[in-house]
Amino acid sequence: MAANQRTFTDVQRTVLSAHKESTTEDKMSFYDSWSELYEQDMMILDYRAPVMVAESLAAVIHEDRDKALVLDVACGTGLVAKQLQRFGFHNFHGVDGSQEMLELARSKSIYQTLQKCVLDSELLPASSDSYDVVVIVGALSGGQVPFAILPELHRVTKRGGFVCMTTRSNTSNQLYKKQLQAVIEEMEQNGLWERITVQEIEHWEKAIAECEAEQGSTYISGTIYLYRKSRN
Repeated sequence: MAANQRTFTDVQRTVLSAHKESTTEDKMSFYDSWSELYEQDMMILDYRAPVMVAESLAAVIHEDRDKALVLDVACGTGLVAKQLQRFGFHNFHGVDGSQEMLELARSKSIYQTLQKCVLDSELLPASSDSYDVVVIVGALSGGQVPFAILPELHRVTKRGGFVCMTTRSNTSNQLYKKQLQAVIEEMEQNGLWERITVQEIEHWEKAIAECEAEQGSTYISGTIYLYRKSRN
């Protein structure tokens, strides 16, 4: 089927298959095969997270955006970095587990470095206290990147730097979201970072699961967590 003939049903089938139980190797193979259609499929889903995250960061980082070093974790094809560019961010390093996604990101000439990193089994390929901003958008959900990655996000962020994370709020992701928030809040209570904003976004992307469609939901909601690493 040609790319321009893709329908919502095609995208629905593809996205649902991404969340099935499978090995890490299977997941990476899936994302490699999806890479060429990924951006078009996100447009069909009206996926708004990259825009919303860029706006959230721009709302709190007013100066020296052009100097800020950003780590884009699970960067995919570069949708988040592309939106951040619009607000004057220019220095990007990206990591992702899919080689084909990385190649598409590389073709945009946005990133200074891109590295392959399987996020459920490897440490981030960066020194501690390296980045002014660390973002992970779209990957923190059940069956994708485990919330155990959070200490790594914190580790590579500079003291006083920002960590921006997102997750979906749809029915099937509620348990994961609850567990994710518990880790975020525990880290806050331990003085590792402070909450800047937590935004609930009603129209995150179009609903694809049958149970959500039965509830009359055209869109699922999502959450943006923006934290600042302690300076201590």
